[in-house]
Amino acid sequence: MRKDYNLEKRKYIIGGFITILVIIYIIHLFKLQVVESSYKESADINAFLRKSIYPSRGIIYDRNDNVVVFNRPTYDVMIIPRDIQAFDTIDFCKTLNITPDYLDQRFREMKDKRLNPGYSSYSPQRLLSHLSAEDYGKLQEKLYRFPGFFIQKRILREYNYDCAANVLGNIREVSQADIDRDPYYSRGDLTGDLGVEKSYEVFLRGEKGEEVLIRDAHGQIQGKYKDGADDKKALSGKDLHLSLDIELQQYAESLMVNKIGAIVAIEPATGEVLALVTSPNYSPSLLVGKERGSNYKLLREDPLKPLLDRSIQGSYPPGSTFKPGQGLILLQEDIITLATPYPCYRGYVNAGLRVGCHAHGSPITLKPALQTSCNAFFCWGLKAMLDGKRSKYGSTAKAFEVWKNYLVEMGYGYKLGIDLPGENRGFIPNSGTYNNAYGEDHWSANSIISVAIGQGEINATPLQIANVGATIANRGWYITPHVVKAIQDTTIDERYRERHTPHIDRSHYESVAEGMRMAVTGGTCRIANLPDIEVCGKTGTAQNSRGRDHSVFMGFAPYHNPKIAVCVYVENAGFGATYGVPIGSLVIEKYLKGEIAENRKYLEERMLHSNTIIGSGVKKH
Repeated sequence: MRKDYNLEKRKYIIGGFITILVIIYIIHLFKLQVVESSYKESADINAFLRKSIYPSRGIIYDRNDNVVVFNRPTYDVMIIPRDIQAFDTIDFCKTLNITPDYLDQRFREMKDKRLNPGYSSYSPQRLLSHLSAEDYGKLQEKLYRFPGFFIQKRILREYNYDCAANVLGNIREVSQADIDRDPYYSRGDLTGDLGVEKSYEVFLRGEKGEEVLIRDAHGQIQGKYKDGADDKKALSGKDLHLSLDIELQQYAESLMVNKIGAIVAIEPATGEVLALVTSPNYSPSLLVGKERGSNYKLLREDPLKPLLDRSIQGSYPPGSTFKPGQGLILLQEDIITLATPYPCYRGYVNAGLRVGCHAHGSPITLKPALQTSCNAFFCWGLKAMLDGKRSKYGSTAKAFEVWKNYLVEMGYGYKLGIDLPGENRGFIPNSGTYNNAYGEDHWSANSIISVAIGQGEINATPLQIANVGATIANRGWYITPHVVKAIQDTTIDERYRERHTPHIDRSHYESVAEGMRMAVTGGTCRIANLPDIEVCGKTGTAQNSRGRDHSVFMGFAPYHNPKIAVCVYVENAGFGATYGVPIGSLVIEKYLKGEIAENRKYLEERMLHSNTIIGSGVKKH
């Protein structure tokens, strides 16, 4: 019988085709079961319910171990949409004191993937949030009537002190950007927003746990999988100890009621911030719970901008508080000695240019110039450095760069690095600023003379001004200001221990500190003179092109072995001695003595009840 070779070939072709199909099928199964996880996840969802267990957030204390921020429980109503069976909506709504229309609205919003991109009928979804303990108790008793529903315990922040919202911050629900940035988060989680809640989020949040429950063929929960062997316990967040003295913070905030501005108080030896006040401010409890969103909108739309932390974000002309730094530069660069006199004819008068000043003796040397806040002295000093020493520096522009670099070393012009979000850098111009404005080598000291007295293009934050005060108090060094003193079981960042030392001799700091002491004993800061505390200070009256001048004070105490350095900045409040000095001296006295002396109660009452917003040109609602 002849062999049919065509049939033989067909057998191999069919066999090969079947083999290829099998290989393709195996590859596809491999992709489904090993490479791609979506099908496995769907199978797991059918078999298991994984419930997140949220950790307790870290407690926040002040420097004296007073509890400032703690947790209270709140409860969310969660559902697995595919597990929901017909239920008595009237009974459910009565239990939680909500309307059927509101419940329907929440279901629609939950299923709207524009509002809830993470929606899946297989995974837990939040239906209602922030149940009170009373509502939780009522619903818990009836939960068996509502298949597919369960209660998720969460935490809300609670505050023992109605202050320091700018330092503490708050917590909010995560955005999609948060989830994309950090795999720790899932939709519906909470994260820190503003203040230390944000900057120390990774310490405060702890680690989430997980409870694994097993379903039957009908999707009903049958109990814990492997008796809880695969469950993961939540780890509580770490506690923070702030450097703030919360009672000093409260007191300082009370002095700034009905005023716009800031107070910064620093412990010079450590860089620890004792008080960080912005005004107007708001109660931290406003940004908690169901009303958070509406309250945040009101704060954001407030024309007085309470969400702006003026202590670290306000960028202001420092005015005459800039003069001690100028004195240090002039001494270090041998532009002046302590005996160098400059004239003051009611101001600086040169080549048709005049910068006004007030009545005092003339000519005048550095210490009396600090005592009386003489404008002319520092204008002549800057002119001598920029124009009179061309042979030393090569040009006005090069001399200006030397001047600018000293200021940067002092902490001006760049962010200091405080452990809070949103710090402003202020502004110190460089020679390029003026080359662009006037043309290269076509400007002189007279072109920019206002910078000598902290005006013109100079801008600084109250934090930077206070830090210069701390540097002078230490006689030549500072530690980066910070608001967290300690973290539970964790070493604080080394940058908050490291000393920064400008290249200026200690002896020059001693001279400037003495001039600031003279300002208190017999100069522009006399109202800060306390009988048993040697206060050193410098006033500032910063010109404001949009209204009344700003009232500024920078100082420290005691003169020897200082414990506190302070900057007070009150917008639209006039002379530095009118508001800046009284408020600064009261903060110093309160911190060092614990109370205000009887003979200064009148001053305290005046600052507590004065209003600098009315008549300032800023509308208050």
